[in-house]
Amino acid sequence: MPRANAAAGKPVRKTARYNGKKYEATGIDDLDALTKLSEKIAAAKRGEEVIGGSMTVNAWYAKWKATYKDPKGLTKKSLGMYDEKYNGYIKPRIGILKMKDVRDIHLQRILNDQAGKSASHVKKVRIVLQEMFKRARQSRIIPYDPAELLELPSSTSGKRRSLTDAERASVLAVAETHRSGLWILTLLYTGMRPGETAALTWNDVDFGNNEIHVHAAKESGSNEIKGPKTAAGVRDIPIHAALLPKLKEAGRGKRPFDVVFPTQAGGRQNENSLRRLWTGFKRDLDIYMGAELKRNEIVKSVVSPDLVPYCLRHTFCTDLQRAGVPLNVAKELMGHSDIQTTANIYTHKNAATLHAGISLLDGTGGKSGGNEKIETA
Repeated sequence: MPRANAAAGKPVRKTARYNGKKYEATGIDDLDALTKLSEKIAAAKRGEEVIGGSMTVNAWYAKWKATYKDPKGLTKKSLGMYDEKYNGYIKPRIGILKMKDVRDIHLQRILNDQAGKSASHVKKVRIVLQEMFKRARQSRIIPYDPAELLELPSSTSGKRRSLTDAERASVLAVAETHRSGLWILTLLYTGMRPGETAALTWNDVDFGNNEIHVHAAKESGSNEIKGPKTAAGVRDIPIHAALLPKLKEAGRGKRPFDVVFPTQAGGRQNENSLRRLWTGFKRDLDIYMGAELKRNEIVKSVVSPDLVPYCLRHTFCTDLQRAGVPLNVAKELMGHSDIQTTANIYTHKNAATLHAGISLLDGTGGKSGGNEKIETA
């Protein structure tokens, strides 16, 4: 009698809840189904998650991140990116689905909902989806990868840019007297990242060899000083002739391990203080360029909102291009691990560079019949 269902060929399904989570098991009869169900609940009580296609996307994300991301030594900011994108944009849509039930259309809809947002955000959402589902397929949890062919929707570029001629002239003028001036000029004439300048000590400024040794940086999203994210970040940057006397003057009487750009209290710059350095400089730059003031408050700004510290680094790279510095050398000076990153900046259109290129080709092109001189800063 207990095997009646088995004889009829009808499987028996049993369900139960433990700690708010539903568990189910299928057997050939009541006893078989209940035995399998009790084994699942016992495993859950021992803290053992059943790995398989029937686990939810939420359960797999937690297991995947703990197993494959947390031990990799990623920065707190990088790890936080995964949680931010998953919890904010993926979990609400598919978190309770079983892994085996997820299809590419579910994931494409998640991406399509990000249309119009920044390219960086959209790409990061896709990265999380592709990494977690690729690993699930490789682990035989699912038979195919639904994230493999995801397409990016339209997004805003948010690309960094170089300074305009007017901006450069104003930046140089304001930097002469501003308390952040030396920091601004260092960004412009070395191409260093803001986090790298925060780690700089006078021991790293080698006046004997006319070089700045870059070997550490403030970790993005924290105040910890660490080595660069890639080996390419360790580099020596020759000191620009316009920067050299200003650094020498600032370095007089300083000890080797004093920071080059201290806070007003004499400590090392952190995330907030670096932001204040920039916002303070940008405010004075705005006023210098003609912003409208009322009771010492800017009521009509003239500085472009997309002017950020990285524009100075970008300008350094385009200056290298205009000066004819080879791409591979520019890559080393910029500290890029991938030459394509440098090439993406080098390929930005610049009229003077294009005309000079034709001049080199035929000896007669360019605005001045092949005799045009490219000015560099």
